[in-house]
Amino acid sequence: MDIITAFIVAVGLAMDCFSVSIASGMTESARISTAFKVGISFGSFQAFMPLLGWLLGKSLIDVVSAFDHWLAFGLLSFVGCKMIYEFFQKECKSMTLNFRNLLMLSIATSIDAFSVGIVIGLLTTSIIMPILVFGFVTFVFSFLGILIGEELKHIFGRVTQIVGGIILILIGIEILLEHMVFV
Repeated sequence: MDIITAFIVAVGLAMDCFSVSIASGMTESARISTAFKVGISFGSFQAFMPLLGWLLGKSLIDVVSAFDHWLAFGLLSFVGCKMIYEFFQKECKSMTLNFRNLLMLSIATSIDAFSVGIVIGLLTTSIIMPILVFGFVTFVFSFLGILIGEELKHIFGRVTQIVGGIILILIGIEILLEHMVFV
């Protein structure tokens, strides 16, 4: 895989992370440290999952592909519903990106990268350059997504927490439909 192809694939893989980052930035008290935390987490998972797919190979694709879309849907819907629920709490606090929430979002947004790793294993012997590109591009998109979400929060106010939750649920539904209707 050449670097141009790796970059194009990386942008495609990073789109879910970018959307989730914007939604998270709209609900989280976003600072540069939050943007780094999300960028590093999403970027690491976008690099690790293809490596895992590459290492495990084609033998697991049939097992994983049977439920990967359900897992992504479930995780994104859970976090989205939690964001909406927390909006209606009396304390009116926003959802925090604690370790558990960030881990669930990182896994949910990087499941497709596992399959990409399997394909890379079938096409080429080197995985190093593609996973570095995937991780870097996802880091940048996620970092910027948090900052964009923070700006949207200032423009639209606290209602963005509900919007962010709905976005996560819709991304989960989109992943589910993509695998059920188009496969």
